[in-house]
Amino acid sequence: MFLAQQAATSVPSAPGESVPLTESYTYHGPTPTAPGPYVLGVDEAGRGPVLGPLVYGVAYCPVSWKLELDKLGFADSKTLTPQKRIELLQVLSSDPENLGWSVRVISPQAISMGMLKVPPTNLNKQSQDATILLIREVLQRGMQLSEVYVDALGTTTSYETYLSSLFPGIQFTVTQKADSKFKIVGAASVAAKVTRDACIEGWSFEELRNIEGEEGVFSRDFGSGYPSDPKTQEWMKTALHPTFGFPSLVRFSWTTVKVMLDKSAHPVKWIDDGQESSVAAFGSGRGRDKDRNTITKDLCLHSVGIL
Repeated sequence: MFLAQQAATSVPSAPGESVPLTESYTYHGPTPTAPGPYVLGVDEAGRGPVLGPLVYGVAYCPVSWKLELDKLGFADSKTLTPQKRIELLQVLSSDPENLGWSVRVISPQAISMGMLKVPPTNLNKQSQDATILLIREVLQRGMQLSEVYVDALGTTTSYETYLSSLFPGIQFTVTQKADSKFKIVGAASVAAKVTRDACIEGWSFEELRNIEGEEGVFSRDFGSGYPSDPKTQEWMKTALHPTFGFPSLVRFSWTTVKVMLDKSAHPVKWIDDGQESSVAAFGSGRGRDKDRNTITKDLCLHSVGIL
């Protein structure tokens, strides 16, 4: 496949060859040297799929260079072919004086752990954190930002106000379909999409490390990664192990995964299920023996009233 062949050499923001993606990470391209102020765009790739990472990308250039940017062909990455996206990422890297870009790759494990912990960190909050981290790190690299455009879903006014409060002095525009309205957001969209595609195409299964003859254990015909895609559904059926569940490519926090595990995986019985008698023993004593279980009594352990 085109991306699989090009990932190692053309997509520096993807993990190295045969390197499993086990933790989230940030990649920064070269820092532009042209004088500011700069305009920056933010977009993501991979919010909806059940497979693989969620990638946030930013691209930035001098405000005075906007007309030049408009000539380069950047657009919503979903409207471009994979080969065209690769070419545009190379364009984004071809003028280090004026163009800069970065990505934040949120691993599927991090997505799942965030959404399943108590209290949960939902995908909106994880997306917000990635956006803030990228903007903050671009500023820390010495870039003077005057305008930031963010592609967002749903209500945008409160998010725009929040970002403005975090970064005073920067004019924020948070809007839907920003990747088709602003070329700098289209550039960020390309960086995010190419990085995610390279992560998926070159995915190294950590479950198969140090296992001989591992090829063929997991098919690489993932489909689009969306839960509604028949190819993705078929891949998930074949990848499901009844005891160990899915490989770490899968986001365990998705409802699709929960349904499949409930239906096809072995049920789990926790060791303290059915221990009602032990629990009841805590309330069976009197006086100082109250709330003490039978084990403490058998060991002749007593409460100390005064030391």
